[in-house]
Amino acid sequence: MLGLMQDWPLTVDRILDHAKINFPRREAVTRSVEGPISRTTYGTVWRRAKQVTNALIERGIRPGDRVATLAWNTERHLEAWFGTMGMGAVLHTVNPRLFPEQIAWIINHAEDQVLFFDTTFAPIVDKIAPHLKTVKTFVAMTDRDHVPKSEVTHFVAYEDFIHGHAQEATWGGFDENTAAGLCYTSGTTGEPKGVLYSHRSNVLHAMAANQADVFGCGASDVVLPVVPMFHANAWAIAFVAPMCGSKLVMPGAKLDGASIYELLETEKVTFTAAVPTVWLMLLNHMREHNLKLSTLKRVAIGGSAVPEAVLRAFEEDYGVEVIHAWGMTEMSPIGSIGKLLPEHHAMDHESRIRAKLKQGRALFTVDMKIVDDEGAPKPHDGKAFGRLLVRGPAVARAYFKNAGARNDKGECLEPDGFFDTGDVATIDELGVMQITDRAKDVIKSGGEWISSIDIENIAVGAEGVANAAVIGVAHPKWDERPLLIVEPKPGAEPTREQLLAFIDGKIAKWWMPDDVVLVEKIPLGATGKINKLALREMFKDYKLPSAQAAE
Repeated sequence: MLGLMQDWPLTVDRILDHAKINFPRREAVTRSVEGPISRTTYGTVWRRAKQVTNALIERGIRPGDRVATLAWNTERHLEAWFGTMGMGAVLHTVNPRLFPEQIAWIINHAEDQVLFFDTTFAPIVDKIAPHLKTVKTFVAMTDRDHVPKSEVTHFVAYEDFIHGHAQEATWGGFDENTAAGLCYTSGTTGEPKGVLYSHRSNVLHAMAANQADVFGCGASDVVLPVVPMFHANAWAIAFVAPMCGSKLVMPGAKLDGASIYELLETEKVTFTAAVPTVWLMLLNHMREHNLKLSTLKRVAIGGSAVPEAVLRAFEEDYGVEVIHAWGMTEMSPIGSIGKLLPEHHAMDHESRIRAKLKQGRALFTVDMKIVDDEGAPKPHDGKAFGRLLVRGPAVARAYFKNAGARNDKGECLEPDGFFDTGDVATIDELGVMQITDRAKDVIKSGGEWISSIDIENIAVGAEGVANAAVIGVAHPKWDERPLLIVEPKPGAEPTREQLLAFIDGKIAKWWMPDDVVLVEKIPLGATGKINKLALREMFKDYKLPSAQAAE
């Protein structure tokens, strides 16, 4: 027997329709690429998104066609976002921090027909345009006066592109499983792979992401997504904010500490989200100028593990709750959240800090388990390490064009239907998960595993340390031993002895790094994470003192 409820397809156009009807005057504020702060409303975004739809149709775009953006978080990006998806075309958000050759490869692989781009990225677009095989229209997301000059490519101004088009267009009316968005993995190993989100997966994921124990945003909140829209839908915030009527503040191209602080204070932001490197810049700026946060209540930190020093600074020094999130592009992207349970609230302060440093519990809509290399389940006792597997309605089952297929259906799944995250983790009896490493980054010493993440999170709290990374270096006796690589703060000169003394006692003795190296800059990948691949290449011939003694 089937239920007798109405059939209401979960398509993302309904999100902006809802915002236009229920929150038409709620602001969307942008630090524009041109410089000034601009202000619009959800009602105006809805109308201009409809114009985007009509402009795309005039250019020959049909449902299923791919439309690319190479853009920051701005009101125009939001309009192009909903205008593309609302008509059934696929919005492909391209990461501008990739190498130009990778960007060209990704756009060609996606077969994008239109490319919207912020003027910041005009030099990249000019360079790759001759190599793009399917893009017919290049739209500079600005007005006519600010369109960049080019001898190679004809750029049309965004305002000219939509000018004169009707503010009514048909959205929706298609299956909720229709493709809505395309986002490529960063491709640190092999070519990037495309994750193709559906309308249904985006709506369900946004609803899950805004549960009270996750982001918990409402119409009284002011939300600043520092995390870019090209990082898996800005962690769903580009859907969550209009869904619940939060005021949306978008930072544009300026992500430095001073610029973010200005927006936090002038716009009275209550909730924000970004990777740890952004918050390190903000905290350093605030300390240098003796600043406080007057309205911020919650900050979501993900992309990589939150350093203990950052967690403590927000919570102990500024009274801001840290929401430690974990996920990946293939999960839309949020998989778990580090909100405390009643059992944790009964603990002392230091124990609560330890609990918050973990990646937390799975969201509703996510199943999670850990297994050994043979696929056998590992116990949820908080001690056993295992490969972390996930499944759910917002988890990828296959990559675009069957890249990375593992079965004859073109899927990238384990035989039991779970997706292998590539992470190594523990899960405790309360369901709280902790990433101990990427499977490719875990240090295998004497048959045992050492978590590079745990050591990094401690080391970054040492005096004079701006950033820290740990990699495994070959050892004749132990197979691998940890090497600590430190990027000092400007003017600081921490010594090997000081750093090892700071770490000593905070981890097991046999986990202690065998050596410390200071570098001018730790390389970061396209998503702001430490680039371990580059570090392993840099130190591939490095000889540890203990290795030389063992030879």
